[in-house]
Amino acid sequence: MITLAQAKVGMADKVDQMVIDEFRRGSYLLDALTFDNAVSPGTGGSTLAYGYIKLKTPATAAFRPINSEYTNQEAIREQMTAYCKIFGGSFILDRVIIGTSGAVDELAFQMAQKVKGAINLFHYTVINGDISNNTDEFDGLDVLLTGSSTEYNAGTEFDISTSALMTSKYNEFLDKMDEFVSLMDGKPSMFLTNSKLATKIKGIARRAGYFTQMEDAFGRSVDAWNDIPIIDLEYYFDGTNTIPCVPISVATGTPPAGGGLTSLYAIQTGLNGFHGISPIGNNIITTALPDLSAPGVLKEGDVEMVSGVVLKNSLKAGVFRDIKVQ
Repeated sequence: MITLAQAKVGMADKVDQMVIDEFRRGSYLLDALTFDNAVSPGTGGSTLAYGYIKLKTPATAAFRPINSEYTNQEAIREQMTAYCKIFGGSFILDRVIIGTSGAVDELAFQMAQKVKGAINLFHYTVINGDISNNTDEFDGLDVLLTGSSTEYNAGTEFDISTSALMTSKYNEFLDKMDEFVSLMDGKPSMFLTNSKLATKIKGIARRAGYFTQMEDAFGRSVDAWNDIPIIDLEYYFDGTNTIPCVPISVATGTPPAGGGLTSLYAIQTGLNGFHGISPIGNNIITTALPDLSAPGVLKEGDVEMVSGVVLKNSLKAGVFRDIKVQ
């Protein structure tokens, strides 16, 4: 197993180390994830499959009277397969642009933007990925948690869209958050959501005395709900539209209705819960910068990540559905 911080240590190339740090700085989630770097290409080298056993139903225990047998119940495990997927991007610059970019280093700028794009795609897919719709991506939390015992409040709108509603309903929201977290096996490592809901949660936390702060690995302040970090996964640009990585529903019909609903995801990171997967070795992320001394006027660079996510225990993640934020 490996983290991005550990992967950086094993890299000799300073550019690769810099790019790893860009991924870590740009994503609290990526920096916190443990990656099981145990995936190797299958027969013929065409797949990057990761097989694992998922705990679907834990064992129970009970009291019994004298001369009475226990009611038999077994923990249920399920054989699962996940896949590392390849994502990233490339860019081409004219060598004259590179050589005359001045104070704004165009090459460094394009590389940083590709890193940002890869982070946003990873965040979006961690929530919305669905291999049944797109075989090039991995399954995200929306798919993994639909129908699970830790899917909470599905189909019941809870409205905190205004300051007045936040004030009048914050005690009810506290109760719901307690119920939601109690469905999981252990305290979540973090909450994942969008900026709209993150702002609402922090506002209610301040009203209730649940607002706390901590520092990330780079000394930056991270807002938290009762010491559980609240992580805004920000936005994903698909080439045309910019959308929240954790979606907010759009009203439909005449008159429009049903819009403004979103979800709060909770995860417990670790190899027995929610974690990343990557190929054998330390090459989770690779970069290529152009050789400016080589022939050719167009210079190409790229950033690439090979990864996926798995949920080994269905009680190590949960989703609070249908929270109205606008």
